[in-house]
Amino acid sequence: MPGERLIKHTGDRLVLSREATHGVPIELCEHQERAPPSPLAGSDEAAAISALDHIVVRTANPERAIAFYAGRLGLDLRLDRSNPAWGSRLLFFRCDDLVVEIAHDLKKGVSDGPDHLWGLSWRTPDIAKANARLKAAGMEPRDGRRPGSQVFTVKNHTEGVPTLVIGGIGRW
Repeated sequence: MPGERLIKHTGDRLVLSREATHGVPIELCEHQERAPPSPLAGSDEAAAISALDHIVVRTANPERAIAFYAGRLGLDLRLDRSNPAWGSRLLFFRCDDLVVEIAHDLKKGVSDGPDHLWGLSWRTPDIAKANARLKAAGMEPRDGRRPGSQVFTVKNHTEGVPTLVIGGIGRW
């Protein structure tokens, strides 16, 4: 809505309006310490989900996304690559140890349409052990797009958000 406040303070968070973020829900907060490991991880740390690796946002306008994520939020644009075989232009921004991946469908062209959260990717030290722990849910690892990585898709209990677990990327 025109005239809507672009930023609201809610407790220890800054909540950006959907107008400001082109449709993606974003809340900003500062944490001084890392959260403790989840009690759901069990005793085998290698089989645990250790952190959020990256979020994926679908955009109708990649140049607008660059202006917002790099220009307004100050994230570091690390990679801008189009791959016609995948039908996508992918933008990768860094925010501490989190990657914000912006994906644009090349076939749809550029428009002023809204952006939307498209998926989450979680990190694990050992994809095989994490998958063994979750295999009862029907998940099997496969090669990821990053050389040397493996992934599996989580299809249940994700509130409809496409969710991936990634391992073998050497960032922990």
